[in-house]
Amino acid sequence: MTPPTPPLLEDAADGFASLRIQDVVRETPDAVSLVFDVPPTDPRFAYRAGQFLTLRVSIDGQEYRRCYSMSSSPAVHEQLRITVKRDRDGVVSNWLNDTAAPGDRIQAAAPEGRFVMTDGDREIIAFAGGSGITPVLSLIHTALATTPRRVRLFYANRDTDSVIFRDALAALAGAHGDRFELHHHLDAQRGIVSAAQITEFLGAFDPAADYYVCGPGPYMDTVEGTLRAAGIPGDRVHVERFTVAPVAPGDAADSAVTKTVTITLDRQTVGCAYRAGNTILQTARLAGLKAPSSCETGSCGTCIAQVVEGTARMLNNDALDDDEVADGLVVTCQALPTSPTVRVVYE
Repeated sequence: MTPPTPPLLEDAADGFASLRIQDVVRETPDAVSLVFDVPPTDPRFAYRAGQFLTLRVSIDGQEYRRCYSMSSSPAVHEQLRITVKRDRDGVVSNWLNDTAAPGDRIQAAAPEGRFVMTDGDREIIAFAGGSGITPVLSLIHTALATTPRRVRLFYANRDTDSVIFRDALAALAGAHGDRFELHHHLDAQRGIVSAAQITEFLGAFDPAADYYVCGPGPYMDTVEGTLRAAGIPGDRVHVERFTVAPVAPGDAADSAVTKTVTITLDRQTVGCAYRAGNTILQTARLAGLKAPSSCETGSCGTCIAQVVEGTARMLNNDALDDDEVADGLVVTCQALPTSPTVRVVYE
């Protein structure tokens, strides 16, 4: 008797599901794409171009969570694909590059992220550096396939061998030459990207365009600073940062003043004594609330809530912009209360 075929997707704990790897594609010596078997009828893994998955893996008995963007496009590709570039000190990125194989299973949370395409027909001007091309490629594929928008891409890499999706980008430029402009920047030939080079690429700045920026921190800072100096409105600049910051335990001196935290979630309000050093997310869990979370590194924004009374500080924040922080929003996985009483509302 033929054994039953195992399901493509198995439920796991805490909102994660076990996804089966259908294929592993070596993109460059330091980058690999994982193609997942995801049933097209399962709404949990429907996604928008530019979003990411949070993976949960166990390596040598230690649990890690990392966010990786989809490099596939929901408008073009049947199967969901993420791309992972090896980081010199990256435990998970190295493990995936070295060991991931077809048939393996990896736990993943549902797609998240706000680095998505806006409505309308505005020109898209994208800046990608290294593996920052992954969500940008998804956006480009989708824009060219589903809209009449023009797209321009400035793509920076160390050298030719490190260019991820070189052939795919060349194919897009060939197929959409009237709408897609591709500019490669190689540090080995032109040095580290400068504001002058970005200005040269842009020519006349278009305040009506949508600008997308993803890549290493210093590269993104240079691009953002150049756009800001040119007067590009902040709501036209979309950035995606993924960092794995070492999170120190909460400072007892910082949080010892807090006595009570009150949390509202799903129309339920719970007040509880605060345990010094815990984040708001940890406090919610100790109170018996099923607070939303995913990456738990301050990147994905799944755990966002609003501090409506009192104050809190974030250890790391890659999800909220300055205006959102000014409005009291926090990523609760990284937020430590800093006032005697704090009241938090999950939307």
